[in-house]
Amino acid sequence: MNTQWKWANGRLILAAGVALSFVLTSCNDDETPPVQTQNILEIASSTPTFSTLATAVETAGLEEALAADGPITVFAPNNDAFNSFLTNQGITAEELLANPDLDGILAYHVVSGSAPAADIEPGAVETLSEQNFYVSVDPQGGIWINGKSRVTQADVAASNGIIHVIDYVITPPRQSIAEIAVDASEAETPQFTQLVAALTRANLVDAVSGDATDNLTVFAPTDAAFEALYEALGVSGIDEIPLETLTDVLLYHVVPARAFSQDLRQDATLPTLLEGQTLTVDLANLQINESGLIQESLNIHGVNGVIHAIDQVLLPAADE
Repeated sequence: MNTQWKWANGRLILAAGVALSFVLTSCNDDETPPVQTQNILEIASSTPTFSTLATAVETAGLEEALAADGPITVFAPNNDAFNSFLTNQGITAEELLANPDLDGILAYHVVSGSAPAADIEPGAVETLSEQNFYVSVDPQGGIWINGKSRVTQADVAASNGIIHVIDYVITPPRQSIAEIAVDASEAETPQFTQLVAALTRANLVDAVSGDATDNLTVFAPTDAAFEALYEALGVSGIDEIPLETLTDVLLYHVVPARAFSQDLRQDATLPTLLEGQTLTVDLANLQINESGLIQESLNIHGVNGVIHAIDQVLLPAADE
């Protein structure tokens, strides 16, 4: 089936009109869930697999928030989630606990209201940190946060809300797409040097430097992808590509919606910033059009959207 997608309110929606949004609701009136006597703080404090979370909550002084009447929903990293996060960040638990932003990191996992898993739909969710995280639901029904953290156990009931166990600590993005690309271009093993040069020449850096309201997805060709394009065109670099052509090619890589890999669907058609030109998703082969998605470089989350690295430069269809 060829799924048609459109953009609305910063999210992709099905053409049939099914909005991708996040809804916080209470249980249906005709359901009578069992009474829970422990609140979220008490569950976290008495569950061995939440020991790191409990220590972090105590250190940050957030006990009252998790013990309040609520209702609230907590996306709770277990000990394995914290261990994975610490390893990837190259820090110790002690360093995390000493982070002056620890309370903000933890508040980013808490949502006001009761959100059973059955009521969770893709979209932006405002957290107690007053920053949004972004929910995706993959084709198998799995729930993801910011394209990185997956709900591994849902609907742990508490007297003051619900806990969903997640497998990675979630943190709000700090850099724009442009800033992420520049940093990657200056890394020990550069990845987006040619992309940054192309954006600069086409005067499009500001277009990918916005804030959280922009909601963009950039399919970002690696340096190797650009080098292959230069060879195919018989040119030595960006400066030899006509400016109008370069601008169109770059706009063709940008989708005006925040689409994590889990939001994509087989044969979906994605709009781009190049008017009248779309991209086609091929999940079976992990491709956008004929360009391969680089699995280890998906869901690079920025303030204004998300980056997916690709191994070929995407070329728009020629005008008829």
